[in-house]
Amino acid sequence: MSKFRHGNAARDAHIMTLRALVGVLLVLCGGMWYGWQSAPADLTIYNPPDLRSGSTRKWWQVPPSTVYSFGLYLWQQINHWPKNGKVDFKDNLARYSAYLSPNCRIELAENYQNRASRNELEDRVRTLQEIPGHGYRPDDVTILDRDHWIVSLDAEINEYLKGTPVRDLYIRYYLRVVRAEVDPEINPFGLQLDCFAKKAVRLTAAAGSAEEGSG
Repeated sequence: MSKFRHGNAARDAHIMTLRALVGVLLVLCGGMWYGWQSAPADLTIYNPPDLRSGSTRKWWQVPPSTVYSFGLYLWQQINHWPKNGKVDFKDNLARYSAYLSPNCRIELAENYQNRASRNELEDRVRTLQEIPGHGYRPDDVTILDRDHWIVSLDAEINEYLKGTPVRDLYIRYYLRVVRAEVDPEINPFGLQLDCFAKKAVRLTAAAGSAEEGSG
């Protein structure tokens, strides 16, 4: 009789051990399911412009050259008024609003209102382009931290009023760029322009000497 009791006890102990293992496996499976569900569906990977050489970096690191290109592209688009500044400037602010930080949207909207009230935009055509020979250099991007940068951009501005040239100047902007991976559907860059880190300076010559000015 004792032999059967010991056998039943061993069987019961084995069953309890198996049940405990099943419980542990269920907990582990639940944890893996939660991790799979909470993992991001898309990751933005920033590659350097020249892929002929290898590049090793953490996936969230943004190359300074990418930050510079973003700042140049966006600021050039904001300042592209092909027909009428009063209409084009306003349309640009709406078109590229996803690429502007909330503070920058307010600042540029106020800039638009101030210029419009002084009649500085009506029938005005503007173009902005990088000064030839002043392309990206490592010193042009100051890394503040993982999510904030300052871009030094040397640009040429040309303006025409009813076909007559009224402005031709070189200017250096200090643009603040921030990480903003909010909605990749409308902003695949994962970056936003946060307007100006400090006041722009007017370049006295394309070679680069500077004095305070405004754009």
